[in-house]
Amino acid sequence: MPQTTNSITPNKLTVPDLISVGVFTALYFVLVTVATFTCALLPGVGNIVLPALAALISGSVYMLLAAKLQKFGGITIMGLVMGLFFFVSGHFVLSFAANIVCGLLADLIAARGKFRSEKLLLVSYVVFSYGLTGPILPFWFMKDAYIANLTARGKDAAYIDTLFAPINNGSFVATMAAILVCAVLGGLFGQRMMKKHFEKAGIVA
Repeated sequence: MPQTTNSITPNKLTVPDLISVGVFTALYFVLVTVATFTCALLPGVGNIVLPALAALISGSVYMLLAAKLQKFGGITIMGLVMGLFFFVSGHFVLSFAANIVCGLLADLIAARGKFRSEKLLLVSYVVFSYGLTGPILPFWFMKDAYIANLTARGKDAAYIDTLFAPINNGSFVATMAAILVCAVLGGLFGQRMMKKHFEKAGIVA
């Protein structure tokens, strides 16, 4: 009995682990906010560019969380928190669903490599990055409902026309491809930072 307990306990998230998840989630949120303000400078396309830009600059935070925690659950919680934020801030329920599904899948992928496989962590980060498509997927798949929602919130026709001007099949493919490329680059950069700075500093093993 004691041996069974010891083999299971290390894999459970402890209070310090949850605090670490909270810190890294806050850092990730800050980077997403930076990406949001940056994309606000791009009228018309800013919304659909946001997930790719966030993926490009957030790799270090993600890789550090995975390396520091090395337990299942942390990545899922981060996705859950981001999904709840988008949902509470007025986005469609799809924003919550995308974040939690991608967060859970990313956690499972990272766990297969025991949070040490660089390749699986990179794939995991790519999958996690697609969670940020939740707020923008309605542009393509729930257009009428999205327009109705904007109209109910007092947005005028000119604003709505500008928002939907770049929305077509081509922009959807381009957006998904941009997220893939930026997540790979952001993830690789994050892993390089891990080796170059964090491991040498003793922050992670």
